[in-house]
Amino acid sequence: MTRQLISSGSTFEQEIGYSRAVVSPDPGGDWIFVSGTTGFDYAAMTISDDVVMQTDQCLRNIQSALAQAGSSLADVVRVTYVLPDVADFPLCWPTLRRYFGEIRPAAMMISAGLADPRMKIEIEVTARKPGPVSTLI
Repeated sequence: MTRQLISSGSTFEQEIGYSRAVVSPDPGGDWIFVSGTTGFDYAAMTISDDVVMQTDQCLRNIQSALAQAGSSLADVVRVTYVLPDVADFPLCWPTLRRYFGEIRPAAMMISAGLADPRMKIEIEVTARKPGPVSTLI
């Protein structure tokens, strides 16, 4: 199997030249690398002014990309959060806990500017979908 490119349909992907996610096959399972994902509703190309609503939309966008790869948030092993305003991060915690509370991936938060001033958070994840179990007889 060759690598699989996944698109959200966002115009940004075509304009900038990237994929929402890339699945990289591995004998032990597939690695799934999801690009930094913002709180845009890609179907309508709209974004909320609220960081909590953006966080929820980011994670729904990520869930969609993972589903297209035959995976889910349960397979996430690493997550990176980028927020322009570090004071907004605690506001996101209940939403992040709702999505990742049981999964508890390795995580990092960075405070940095984002490409569009409307963006209040960007989330990137790496997931690993386990491969088929083989048994030797």
